[in-house]
Amino acid sequence: MLRWCHGGPAFNPVAWPMAREAILLLAILERNAMKLPRRAFLHLAAGAAALPVASRVAWAQGSAGPEARLKALGIDIAQYESRPVANYLLAVQVGNLLFVSGMGPRRPDGTVVTGKVGAELTTEQGYQAARLAGLTTLANVRRHLGSLDRVKRIVRVLGLVNATPDFKEQPKVLDGFSDLMVEVFGENGRGTRTAPGAGSLPFQVAVVFEPIFEVE
Repeated sequence: MLRWCHGGPAFNPVAWPMAREAILLLAILERNAMKLPRRAFLHLAAGAAALPVASRVAWAQGSAGPEARLKALGIDIAQYESRPVANYLLAVQVGNLLFVSGMGPRRPDGTVVTGKVGAELTTEQGYQAARLAGLTTLANVRRHLGSLDRVKRIVRVLGLVNATPDFKEQPKVLDGFSDLMVEVFGENGRGTRTAPGAGSLPFQVAVVFEPIFEVE
């Protein structure tokens, strides 16, 4: 994709800073386009376009960390922090593994997305609820660790979808969570996953995720 940009003898990236920035952005997109699901790639591309040139270079070289990626995406995850609703801890670290309690789709105002996917909610609405649960997860992991840059990778994700008995698209719903993790952690955001349906979930939330992270 980039060969045409470098081949012309009249091209001067020093004289044409806007063209130079365009090439850097193309390099970022070329590096990530083949590794991400389309929806996650579009989120990432929009964030990359807003980065300063130096940050684009770091991103293209694969050195941008999770915190920098979140900033580029314009996401303030602090507003998604939650508190336990019963007698348990949100996260427990054992060695280099962080076990996270079930995270639901909590909005910044404290309300949650409820309903059965396949009845009250469409697959797309379920996907968005899963992404919201991912933001809640990231907020609580950061609060526990101090920085998401301490996360080395996602090891495993159990995702439960509150769905009708005949609903068959649980994996598409759970991609809302998984796509976000790849946007933030790159290839290290892709781990093993189980995506069963559930007849009922606490407070009738649409989805619940229980991830395990490898951390520093």
